[in-house]
Amino acid sequence: MHKDRVTVVGCGLVGIGWTATFLAHGLQVTCVDPAPGAEARLREGAAADLRLLQLDDEQAGEAMDALCFEPDLAKAVGDADWVQENGPETVAAKRALIASISHAAPDHAIIASSSSSITVSAMQTEARWPDRVVLGHPFIPVPLMALVEVAGGDLTEPASVERAMAFYRSIGKSPIRLKREVAGHVGNRLQAALMREAFYLLQEGVASVEDIDLAVTEGPGARWAVSGPFITHHLAGGAGGARRAFEHLGPALQAMWSHLGSPSLTPELERKAIEGIEQSLTARGGREPGEERVHVLNAIRQAKNAFTERSTDHD
Repeated sequence: MHKDRVTVVGCGLVGIGWTATFLAHGLQVTCVDPAPGAEARLREGAAADLRLLQLDDEQAGEAMDALCFEPDLAKAVGDADWVQENGPETVAAKRALIASISHAAPDHAIIASSSSSITVSAMQTEARWPDRVVLGHPFIPVPLMALVEVAGGDLTEPASVERAMAFYRSIGKSPIRLKREVAGHVGNRLQAALMREAFYLLQEGVASVEDIDLAVTEGPGARWAVSGPFITHHLAGGAGGARRAFEHLGPALQAMWSHLGSPSLTPELERKAIEGIEQSLTARGGREPGEERVHVLNAIRQAKNAFTERSTDHD
């Protein structure tokens, strides 16, 4: 049975994460990046990311055997079924890179951009096959985060978006389809909204950096790993569900919205945030936040999978 031939264009943090993800799911992956030393960084990073997925040495070795580095873009995408683009986050750079990919890739290939904020419509205008250009925006660390945001642009065929949804599901991701384009997509806009209020609370002296972080990780953040804002609102209504929640909490929610802040990211606020972050890191007593995040994300992923399997067995 044929498996998609995947090319990863751009091997920074996101590109390396995609590479490890594709390799872990048994795909043949070709990578291209013009930066000096890119291949060495790619191989080291992909091997490290495979360890995040808790593959043993034999499994990781077999996965890495399916990795090829090709310095020439046209050759790298020449026989690809799927191209995951991870170039610089500017409209001009994305537009030019996607145009180059489109003119060298087969006419059936999907070109998916990992762009975190730029719309597909802005990127696809110079592509030879604009109907096959889609958004495929992941979250870091890519191997452990299931969300991928998928969208088409003005010139994208709906079938290409459906292919993207199916492809990402096939590699264990949880893709969401944007019904219309918006700068920043969905996840980053939600994240930006929370960050805005976090910086406002810091600016106004309501709480420290450490305590604002704790208010998220030990409060709603822990719930959000299981249920998003709407299901969380439903659960807040108890037996009455969302209807009861709106009756009981709606006025308070509206009142809080009216008092949310709009801080300006001034040098003073940046300094305050940096100093607070440094103090918070010191207070951790040597616990490395990146390692802790990986450990907890793996535990959450495993718990979710176990619950899903148990629920399926009971059906």
